[in-house]
Amino acid sequence: MSDEEREEKELDLTSPEVVTKYKSAAEIVNKALQLVLSECRPKAKIVDLCEKGDSFIREQTANMYKNVKKKIEKGIGFPTCISVNNTVCHFSPLASDEAVLEEGDILKIDMGCHIDGFIAVVAHTHVLQEGPVTGRAADVIAAANTAAEVALRLVRPGKKNKDVSEAIQKVAAAYDCKIVEGVLSHQMKQYVIDGNKVVLNVSGPDTRVDDAEFEENEVYAIDIVTSTGEGKPRLLDERKTTIYKRAVDKNYHLKMKASRFIFSEISQKFPIMPFSARALEEKRARLGLVECVNHDLLQPYPVLHEKPGDLVAHIKFTVLLMPNGSDRVTSHPLQELQPTKTVDDPEIKSWLALGTKTKKKGGGKKKKGKKGDKTEEAADVPMDEATNGAAS
Repeated sequence: MSDEEREEKELDLTSPEVVTKYKSAAEIVNKALQLVLSECRPKAKIVDLCEKGDSFIREQTANMYKNVKKKIEKGIGFPTCISVNNTVCHFSPLASDEAVLEEGDILKIDMGCHIDGFIAVVAHTHVLQEGPVTGRAADVIAAANTAAEVALRLVRPGKKNKDVSEAIQKVAAAYDCKIVEGVLSHQMKQYVIDGNKVVLNVSGPDTRVDDAEFEENEVYAIDIVTSTGEGKPRLLDERKTTIYKRAVDKNYHLKMKASRFIFSEISQKFPIMPFSARALEEKRARLGLVECVNHDLLQPYPVLHEKPGDLVAHIKFTVLLMPNGSDRVTSHPLQELQPTKTVDDPEIKSWLALGTKTKKKGGGKKKKGKKGDKTEEAADVPMDEATNGAAS
């Protein structure tokens, strides 16, 4: 075996060290989410909350692997975003932004952490109120959470990506909600947050993905966004985009001095991971980022919106497909939900009844699971618990 092959082999979940790094990153991002959530209150500035999440991740990761010989990159895997009400995703404002939270807002908190390029991401939805969440807000969160629980059980060796797409759409429909178009669940690898193996949550006329089968020792970011509206989000204002990722395969000789300066800073500080323009000097960044994006040197993460009045929920988690079953390493318990819909569909109930751990030990790729396979974790998650964020 060549050094290259050995290196490749050692960098998946067959290596205990890799598993440890994923789980350490997950532990930090779960705590960061908890911290941000504890600070969410009416009139809190969104940018301050995002900065708190990012700072916590930077501080916690800085304390890890300090005494190793080879320097290990670590830090933010995805900048903290807090998208409110009909805003779908990626709202992580600049320091000058005055946006604040209000009582009754439905918040989507989205963030990521990495250690040595092994990334753990999480997104959670919370309504800024006391007491149980009711009405359509409860429906849209329950739809996202139940779809996430189903996806957790279907992202397993032997199943295909299209099995997951069809199932989560069926779950959303049961709550009279839509899965939002354009959202992908990605395989993740070292330093790769958006691998080529994906689940396209809803296929559209412009989007197609290759059929793929899940395999043991893979890692996925399962990303579920639901809406009480049409599920067709739009970009309203490009200036709200603040999160970018370096497109490592693109080159272009930038004309503007400000662009060259900013691009040089990005290449040094954020060569691979997504970053927030907040981390750059604001006036210079505004000028320089435009040319970088126009020539595809940076991939933007746009702030998308449903129509005013529509409610959007977001649940994202990281799952390790271990030999003994699926290990969901990022999550946060939901508030109490009292949705207006109950799910009686036998197929959805049968998906929720699948276990996430198998009794089978040892390696080897598991092929198609038989219907009668025994599982350790029974699917004794009652429907009402699944819709209330039962821990997996």
